[in-house]
Amino acid sequence: MKTKLRRYIVSNLIAMTGLSCYLLADTFFISVAQGANGITALNLALPVYGLMFAIGSMIGVGSATRYSLSRAVGWGDEDRYFSGSALGALAASVPFVLLGLFATDGVLLLLGADATILAVGRSYLRIALCCAPFFMLNYTCTAFVRNDGAPTIAMAATLTSGLFNILFDYIFMFPMGMGMVGAALATGLSPLVSMGICLVHYLSPKNNVRFVWAVPSLRRLAASCSLGVAAFVGEISGAVTTLVFNFLLLNLGGNVTVAAYGVIANVALVATALFNGVSQGLQPLASAAHGAANREEEAWLLRRCLQIAAALAVVLVAMVLLLAEPLVAVFNSEGSAQLAAYAVPGIRLYFLGFLLACFNIVRAGYFGAVGMGRESAVIALSRGVVSIVLFAVLLAALWGVTGVWLAFPVSEGFTLLISARMGRKS
Repeated sequence: MKTKLRRYIVSNLIAMTGLSCYLLADTFFISVAQGANGITALNLALPVYGLMFAIGSMIGVGSATRYSLSRAVGWGDEDRYFSGSALGALAASVPFVLLGLFATDGVLLLLGADATILAVGRSYLRIALCCAPFFMLNYTCTAFVRNDGAPTIAMAATLTSGLFNILFDYIFMFPMGMGMVGAALATGLSPLVSMGICLVHYLSPKNNVRFVWAVPSLRRLAASCSLGVAAFVGEISGAVTTLVFNFLLLNLGGNVTVAAYGVIANVALVATALFNGVSQGLQPLASAAHGAANREEEAWLLRRCLQIAAALAVVLVAMVLLLAEPLVAVFNSEGSAQLAAYAVPGIRLYFLGFLLACFNIVRAGYFGAVGMGRESAVIALSRGVVSIVLFAVLLAALWGVTGVWLAFPVSEGFTLLISARMGRKS
């Protein structure tokens, strides 16, 4: 069991960390090309990405789940889910494309941009919005490949598209001198690479997924989306938090504080990916142990994964506390003393939250794996939306920018009390 757990955790750590690193690379290249204003523009655009990803994942993951259930139970309509999901994703992307074509400035102003950020971010957001069909359809393609028995291909598609994004970020932004337009194109085209790799499965003899030309059923699509709500919440929570933090920081310190948050949040994405990797490595093994009523093995798996997550958290936080200044300097190409003054103490305070978040992330994955969906959702909603937004608003009123940085560790502590209580009840 130790070997199996190690294999599951390591493979998931690689996949999740690889996926998060391309966002970090985006931030790095934009910081070099456009400085603090570029990071601010990127961070203001992130909630738009979050909404696109949330809707795309709800349709794609939910439909792929219905497809798997239909095949397992024998409903006989499994061939309708892929086509319904693909057409639904394309239809849902139309409003984003229209906003990109006709209302990019309005969206940026709504997100808090001033004239300076509007000039930097206009072309970036326009391209991102116009690429919405690629982003949203990619969720359908990868989810159906994964649920059709080819998770390795789905993982390869995700990692390769991330590597494409990193490589072409550099090519478009520097040798070709395209600036923010290049960054947006690299990100917007990367889902096409992912979908191209998914074709390896769709064109293989092992493929069971069929595209059926038929009038889409809204009832079937709605039923599919109901199973994708968890995926929707997982994606949208980050967008909501980013949106709230952006508005608070714009009011407290202006564009430079949002740029500081952009650096902190993107480094934190990689840290979160580490703990998600542990959580996802635990899930299939915990489900199997729970299904076999092997309570001793189930308890050992949870305890061991909590220990691994805690050890990772201690090492991670220690590194950030010691290396905060050079870490921030990587994304501070202009050498802005003001950006460093906010980001260096900010990243140290913010990352203290991972000493607690590691337990919450693993427990949420465990609860979901053993059929305790309500408990898993409570943890996800608390740490992802409710408590972190509440504490951000309250602590910002008390301590300004410092209060915003402290919102993450305080909300994780609050959520840990909830998850520990639910753990004792279970």
